[in-house]
Amino acid sequence: MKEIQDQEQLKHFLQLHQLETILHEPLRPYLSLHRLEQGEKLCSQGDSIEHLYILVQGKVKIYTSSTEGKTLVLCFKTPIEIIGDVEYIRSSNVINTVEAVSPIYVISIHHQWMNKYGRDYAPMLQFLLDIVTRKFCMDSDFSSFNLMYPVEVRLASYLLSVSFDEGDASFHEELRASSLVDVANLIGTSYRHLNRVIRKMSAEGLVERARGYIVIRDREGLGQLAGHNIYEA
Repeated sequence: MKEIQDQEQLKHFLQLHQLETILHEPLRPYLSLHRLEQGEKLCSQGDSIEHLYILVQGKVKIYTSSTEGKTLVLCFKTPIEIIGDVEYIRSSNVINTVEAVSPIYVISIHHQWMNKYGRDYAPMLQFLLDIVTRKFCMDSDFSSFNLMYPVEVRLASYLLSVSFDEGDASFHEELRASSLVDVANLIGTSYRHLNRVIRKMSAEGLVERARGYIVIRDREGLGQLAGHNIYEA
């Protein structure tokens, strides 16, 4: 994670997402802007966390891991999203791992300054309440809900989520074949069954195995298969 020493860029994001009132003047000197590259983790399940993060550009993947080491993707998030809000409110360790799917920018606020300048500030409290309420409404039993869908739908939704970002024209529509074991875990299926589904999708012209990658050939067809993207509902 790289801190971006650019106050104009920070100001741009505040204006873009209408955050000036929420992140009011007393908090401004303590805001910092950070950039993470694709694949970097913003926070990991079980770790302690001292900052509240506001996602202002890019896309993140949120997933959970069991004590047996199995992982399961919960959802993907785009701006505007708060990361670490539940942990801040509950003073707990990180609940789920958050990983950058594309290059992302986040505004960071240390808990020390949130406690001093944000805890009793009504617009900030309302902002947190709105985000947390929406999050719990959308994410309640989300992993179990996803497992009700066929693997074909889960894979199509996953591919659509990880392979495209509207703000970055250079973001490739492909997935490394070497990561398929991780993908199988993340969408809750076996590696063998995942390969069967990929072969079926290849035969239908939706994807193609090429030079160690799974490449999307028919985005519209994948979208029809997914119906709606279950990971970004």
